[in-house]
Amino acid sequence: MESETVAIIGPQRSTTARVVAHVATELKIPILSFSATDPTMSPLQFPFFIRTSQNDLFQMAAIADIVQFYGWREVVAIYGDDDYGRNGVAALGDRLSEKRCRISYKAALPPAPTRENITDLLIKVALSESRIIVVHASFIWGLELFNVARNLGMMSTGYVWIATNWLSTIIDTDSPLPLDTINNIQGVITLRLHTPNSIMKQNFVQRWHNLTHVGLSTYALYAYDTVWLLAQAIDDFFKKGGNVSFSKNPIISELGGGNLHLDALKVFDGGKIFLESILQVDRIGLTGRMKFTSDRNLVNPAFDVLNVIGTGYTTIGYWFNHSGLSVMPADEMENTSFSGQKLHSVVWPGHSIKIPRGWVFSNNGRHLRIGVPNRYRFEEVVSVKSNGMITGFCVDVFIAAINLLPYAVPFELVAFGNGHDNPSNSELVRLITTGVYDAGVGDITIITERTKMADFTQPYVESGLVVVAPVRKLGSSAMAFLRPFTPQMWLIAAASFLIVGAVIWCLEHKHNDEFRGPPRRQVITTFWFSFSTLFFSHRETTTSNLGRIVLIIWLFVVLIINSSYTASLTSILTVHQLSSPIKGIETLQTNHDPIGYPQGSFVRDYLIHELNIHVSRLVPLRSPEEYDKALRDGPGKGGVAAVVDERAYIELFLSNRCEFGIVGQEFTKNGWGFAFPRNSPLAVDVSAAILQLSENGDMQRIRDKWLLRKACSLQGAEIEVDRLELKSFWGLFVVCGVACVLALAVYTVLMIRQFGQQCPEEAEGSIRRRSSPSARIHSFLSFVKEKEEDAKARSSRERQLEDISANGSSRCN
Repeated sequence: MESETVAIIGPQRSTTARVVAHVATELKIPILSFSATDPTMSPLQFPFFIRTSQNDLFQMAAIADIVQFYGWREVVAIYGDDDYGRNGVAALGDRLSEKRCRISYKAALPPAPTRENITDLLIKVALSESRIIVVHASFIWGLELFNVARNLGMMSTGYVWIATNWLSTIIDTDSPLPLDTINNIQGVITLRLHTPNSIMKQNFVQRWHNLTHVGLSTYALYAYDTVWLLAQAIDDFFKKGGNVSFSKNPIISELGGGNLHLDALKVFDGGKIFLESILQVDRIGLTGRMKFTSDRNLVNPAFDVLNVIGTGYTTIGYWFNHSGLSVMPADEMENTSFSGQKLHSVVWPGHSIKIPRGWVFSNNGRHLRIGVPNRYRFEEVVSVKSNGMITGFCVDVFIAAINLLPYAVPFELVAFGNGHDNPSNSELVRLITTGVYDAGVGDITIITERTKMADFTQPYVESGLVVVAPVRKLGSSAMAFLRPFTPQMWLIAAASFLIVGAVIWCLEHKHNDEFRGPPRRQVITTFWFSFSTLFFSHRETTTSNLGRIVLIIWLFVVLIINSSYTASLTSILTVHQLSSPIKGIETLQTNHDPIGYPQGSFVRDYLIHELNIHVSRLVPLRSPEEYDKALRDGPGKGGVAAVVDERAYIELFLSNRCEFGIVGQEFTKNGWGFAFPRNSPLAVDVSAAILQLSENGDMQRIRDKWLLRKACSLQGAEIEVDRLELKSFWGLFVVCGVACVLALAVYTVLMIRQFGQQCPEEAEGSIRRRSSPSARIHSFLSFVKEKEEDAKARSSRERQLEDISANGSSRCN
C-alpha cells in the first residue's frame, strides 16, 4: 500500500480484513476479499470493502433451516473468541430466533486455543442438555476439537455436529485426509459454498489437477473469479475515461512517517469511480454469476449440505436463499416443481441413521423438580396425602405421558402450597421461570398471562368457565303425570275417594234407588260415583241431607286437589323456563348479587378485568363444601347467588348435588396443560405423548378412573323438591274425614231411632226371646239394609195384623 495501489485482493481472514479495510477506506482503494465472510463488515462502515464470496449471514440461515427441519429447538455454539467467531455466532442466533429456536450455550475458545482449553470447554458442553453442536471454528484448531471430542466420547450416538464451511474447505484442500482425522469427523454435517457444475468449472479443475496435486476448494474458485472480476472492472474503468492518479492525504501526512512509513501512503483519486465499476460487473465465472446486490452481497447465495461418511462425504441436499433446503440443485429445480424442504438420509455420529432427539437431561445427577399445587378442593384432580404421596387425575396423566417417551425422565413431585389455602397457579408458573421448579403439573389453566412466562403442552382437558346456580330442572317422561304428588299423597287421595264413596253409599242406600240393587251393582256404583267426582261428572243424585253435606265438602276437596295437580304438572313440564333467576354470566353482570369463585384461581382477575365486576361482589370459596353452603344460603343469608368456575370442577361438584345446575353457556374456552420453561424440548415431547394417550384411549381410561362419578338421580331429587306432599293438604282431608264421621254418627242415631219407632215390638220381643246382642245387631242391620218404603209398609201390615188379633180376642171374651 506504500506503492501506488488501485485495488487490493485479500486478506483471507476477517480479523485482518477489518483492519485493512479501515486504511483502504481512507485511501479510497477498493479491497476485494474472497474469504473474509464476517457478516458485520457492512458497506456503511467499510464503503470500499467488497466481499466476492458469500456472506456468513446466509450460511447461518442455512444452519437454522437444518435445525428447524429436524425439529430441534436448542443448539450449542462453539467458536473462536474473535470478531469472526463472535459475529458469526451472533448471526446464527438471529436466524435461529426467526425459527423459534435458540442458542442455549455459547462456548467460546481463545483464538489460538490449547488442547487443554478445548478439553475443558467440551466437558462443559457435555454437561449441557443440548446435543446439537454447531462448530464455527478456524482452520487452525477445528480438527483438534473433533479429536478431543472423540476421546471424550462425544462423537457417539445422540450427538449432532454441524460444522460451518471451514471443514468442507479442509476436506476439499487436503483430501484424502489421514485415517485418524476422518474417523474423528464421522457423521458430521458441514456446509460448502455451492458452485454450479458447469463445463467452464470442469475444464478449470482438470487443468488445475494437471498442474498440482493440491486440492481445490471453493475459496480458490472464488479467488480466481475475483481476479477476473477486477480485471473486467479495470477495463470498464478505463473505457469510462478513468485516470490513475494519487494524492497526499493531509491527515496521514500529519502523523509522520515512522517505522510504518505512513507518509508514503497516497489516496487513489479515481477510487470512487473504480468502486462503481467493480459493483457494476455482471459476469459468469467458475462459481456462477458474479453480480452484486444493493447491499453488496453476491446474488443467489447457496450452499451444499454434506455428510461425512467413510473416507469421504456425500451430498445430502442443498440450501438456496430463495427456497431453503432441497435435494435438487438449482438448475434441476427450475425444470421441476418444488416439493418443499427436505434432505436425504444422514448417517449420524455413532453410525446411527435414526434422527437424534437433540437433547438429554443435564448430566448433574439432579432429578427434575415438578411443582404440583397442593389444593384444598377437589382431591380427584390432584391431592397431596398426609404421607407426602401425590395422586390424582393430573398426576396420572403426566406419569402416563412420561412413560410413553422414548427416554427416561428422572423427576420428583414437589407439593406447592400449604394444603389449607388454594395456591395460585400463576405463581407456580412464575417459579418455573425463576428455576425453583423445572415444570408444573396439575390443573394449570392455559391463559395468555401464563403463556408469556412458560411453554405449555397440548391441553389434556378442555375446560371453560361456567356459572352454577340453584335450579329446578325436570324433563318430560312417560310417567310425568305422577310427579305432582308424592306416593303418600297418591295413596291418601285414592283411599279418600274410596272412603267418601263408601260413606255416600251408606247414607244413600236406604233412601236412594240408584245405590240399591245386586251387590255387584252397588260396588260398581260406589266406585264409579267416588272417582267420577274427580271430574264433577257423577250422574247419581244424592237425596239425603247428610249425603249432600258430605258430597259438597268432598267436591271442595277435589277442586283444591285437582287445581293443585294441574298447576304442579304444568310447572314440572315447563320448569326449564323457570329453573333459575340466574340465566348466565349476563345476569351476574347486570345485578348486584355476590358471586363465588375458587380461591387462588385466575377466575377472580378475569371477572374483574374482563367482565368489569366489582371486587366487593366476589366471594372466595375454597372447597366444594363451601360452594354448597354458599349456594344454599343465597345472598340473603350471607351466601352467593352463583359460583363461577371451570367446567371440569363444576361437573365434579354437580355429580352428587342435583339441586344445582349449570345455567347459561360456557363463556370462555380454556384447557389444562403442563407448564415447562420457555423453549423446553420436553414440552414438545410431552405434547406428542398426550396426543398419543388420547388416540390409544388411555386418556379416557384415566379420566373415567378419577373424574367419572355416578350422577345423582335428577328425577328423584327433583321429586323431593317439586312434588305436592300430604302436609300441604292434611287440613282438607281432616275436614272431610270429620264430616264423614259426623254424618255417619248422625245417620246411625237416626237409624236407631227409626228402628225403635217402626219395630218396637220386634225389638222388645227380641229382648225377651233372645238375650244375645248379636241378634239385636242383626235385626238392626236388616232394618238399615231394608228400603225405607218397604220397612214402613211392613210395619203397617204388622200393626194391622196386631189390631185384628186384638179385636178377635175381645170378642172371645
